[in-house]
Amino acid sequence: MSEEKSVPPCRSVVLLADIHGNLPALEAVLADVEAHGPPDAYWVLGDLVAFCPWPAETLARLRTLPNVRSLRGNTDRYLVTGRRPAAPVRSAADWARIPAWLRMREANFCWTLERLSYDDYLFLRDLPTRLEMAVPDYGPVLAVHATPFDDETNWLPDTPDDDIRPHVEDLNAHLLLYGHTHRQMDRTVGDVRLVNPGSVGLPLDGDPRPAYARLEFAEGTCTATLHRVHYDREAVLAELERVNHPAREWVGGIIQRAAPG
Repeated sequence: MSEEKSVPPCRSVVLLADIHGNLPALEAVLADVEAHGPPDAYWVLGDLVAFCPWPAETLARLRTLPNVRSLRGNTDRYLVTGRRPAAPVRSAADWARIPAWLRMREANFCWTLERLSYDDYLFLRDLPTRLEMAVPDYGPVLAVHATPFDDETNWLPDTPDDDIRPHVEDLNAHLLLYGHTHRQMDRTVGDVRLVNPGSVGLPLDGDPRPAYARLEFAEGTCTATLHRVHYDREAVLAELERVNHPAREWVGGIIQRAAPG
């Protein structure tokens, strides 16, 4: 599924990705967005609600944003289809950890589902897998969750160009937007620019501050600005404990990483 819209020659778009039910992080990002001036549109690049303690509240907040367009991420797909990713086993140590990991993973998804309404389910179920728009004087823009061919492959900042190029060289887009890796990135492979805004809820680059990006289109160019913001991480840790969240140890470990001053 896809959506396509034309936009004026000068337009600002805020990119949010991988929020994972972390409402305080989302609110901090939205406050920072407003401080820099409201955008013309928001694009939300998937993985909206699983893993943190506010799934329904996060989804409700996202749906209040003006001119917002969202797509479906892999964890959103797991929730609405009941499917789960393969559990890789590369060693005896991996094999020994698998039972506890599978129990935690399933408990996390069930906990999240119990807090979503049927309307929430329908919203997640019907999300498109990509967003498209044609920017006058710039060209086509495509957004996906992970890659144009699936929602689970990781294109990291250090992924070799040769691993990416075959998948973008025939892409009908000058700009490819995606999330999934929870790491910010702005690089060009061949003729395609790739921008990843990072994760709002669970950054995995060693910096726990929520991340997002802003795009500004003007006179045939696109300026991408990557942002990080501070927020009340203790509130998330306290809520994980209060609700006895099944993934509290894993999520808490990510959120407690020391943030830059």
